[in-house]
Amino acid sequence: MCAAPADGLEAGTTAATGWRDGQLVSTRFDDVYFSRSGGLDESRAVFLEGCGLPQAWAGRQRFTVAELGFGTGLNMLALLDLWASHRPPGATLHLFSIEAHPLPRAVAAKAHQAIDGLNRTLAAALLDQWPQGARGLHRLYFPAIGATLDLMIADAATAVTQWTGKADAWFLDGFAPARNPSMWTDKLLEAVAARTAEGGRAATYTVAGHVRRGLAAAGFQVERLPGFGSKRQRLEACLPGAVSTPPSPRVAIIGAGIAGASLARAFSALDLEATVFAQGPMASANPAALVTPRLAAASSDAAALHAACFRHAVRCYAEMPGAVIANGVTRLLTRDDDLPRARASIESGLFEPGSMQISGGKLAFSHALVVDPAVIRSAWLPAVQPRAVAQITRQFTGARQQMHLHDTKGDVVAEADVVIIAAGMASALLGKVQIRPVRGQVSVSATAPEMPATSWGGYVAPTRHGLIIGATHDRSDSGWDVREADNDRNRAMLAERFPELAARLGPLQGIAGVRAATFHNQPVAGRLRNGVFALTGLGGHGFALAPLLAEHLAARISGVVSPLPAPLARLLGS
Repeated sequence: MCAAPADGLEAGTTAATGWRDGQLVSTRFDDVYFSRSGGLDESRAVFLEGCGLPQAWAGRQRFTVAELGFGTGLNMLALLDLWASHRPPGATLHLFSIEAHPLPRAVAAKAHQAIDGLNRTLAAALLDQWPQGARGLHRLYFPAIGATLDLMIADAATAVTQWTGKADAWFLDGFAPARNPSMWTDKLLEAVAARTAEGGRAATYTVAGHVRRGLAAAGFQVERLPGFGSKRQRLEACLPGAVSTPPSPRVAIIGAGIAGASLARAFSALDLEATVFAQGPMASANPAALVTPRLAAASSDAAALHAACFRHAVRCYAEMPGAVIANGVTRLLTRDDDLPRARASIESGLFEPGSMQISGGKLAFSHALVVDPAVIRSAWLPAVQPRAVAQITRQFTGARQQMHLHDTKGDVVAEADVVIIAAGMASALLGKVQIRPVRGQVSVSATAPEMPATSWGGYVAPTRHGLIIGATHDRSDSGWDVREADNDRNRAMLAERFPELAARLGPLQGIAGVRAATFHNQPVAGRLRNGVFALTGLGGHGFALAPLLAEHLAARISGVVSPLPAPLARLLGS
């Protein structure tokens, strides 16, 4: 169970809790988190059985469950345990839950210990990914059983109306209506109905009259059934209509940089195979890349998008063996607006408390990373087809649309239902995307002293075998040639901040790349035309942006739930 911020506290504020006779209690709402009669048994009886699970997902390849009231995660853990033992072959489960006042991890862990019969392996996997206080979206993975959980730290009304999914089942598990009425308003129940798939079901422990009437007014067929434990009755509700399953598309990805690799990973997680085509140089070929958050911008939606992408990328790379070269990046606050933007980022609540610290004109990002691009691309990319794609055309066989990929000679090299262009500047020609080239050259020293990752407009960071310094930033320059003059520029830029280090550097080897940037400084991750999508315009933030944006795009194409709320998706042209 969870609370909405009806008490005047901002969503994201840590839950106020205590223990009473061995039960975890919300002191803010004077209600328990789970039943004394057996929390796990109650979850199974009220929510799992109340939504007809596991029978409802029999034969389905995609199934979505949403929840009002994450609390200790008990309902989600009961559901994941059931899915693990009754999962259809190759199927994926998509979960969405909302919590306005999240529990600290230690409190959740203690609560789990008090629940008899809980799957301890799944509980440990949940606690390992437990959000540490940042507002917004948190995507949690359970790859061994093909499940993802999108946990939204926000008030219920905002989170539900911004969610773009359609649930096959809803668990309505807010605190009691008398104690937390904002979780049971007619408006919120209408929003739940609007985000329920045809034939979808909802279940709750309460039979309060206004809840029954609200569900019925929203379009549900409502039935009272025997309750669990001391509760005489509970509710089950069904939305009329027939269940439908979208077909699985054949996907072609053009580009094998971090965008293409992230897309291949995202489709693989959905048990869908994508074919990757690429030829020529890529902008993701440096020996090291920084994964840092963007400081808060004027648009709160833009700040939330970049923060969500950063948090997600850090989790993805941290869990990949060999991907992380170094933890932590320090930013020198050198520009006039750096300090206020840094403070705004800390105060935004979009990052975990304590993960960003200002001291002596420096901002320390303890969660930022230096990563190895080669390790990441190798882990995520399937075998790449070394073919250049010069044109995409659309053909029809009866009513079925097919996309044809042509090489430079005009020959068809592949057919697909959907094509995603993730080819950097080549996206401008293939997809008519409005992007501009930004040439950047880094310089690598194999004979350099150790130096922690530091940025200031330029940056210096460790590689596996030395240091990387850069990068030049030349707009409208699309040259991939390495220029000795740019190595000199990088050395001079480093010398302005760290003269002793610059003087000790050995010979510099240059690596040039051309990044694709949009004119409005927001990435593109959406549909261009029928059958053609794009993931591009990532600029110099590809390793921070690509993993989550790829999952958003894969979800849109495959007909499952996007991890992005609607306002953030709109920034991407989606």
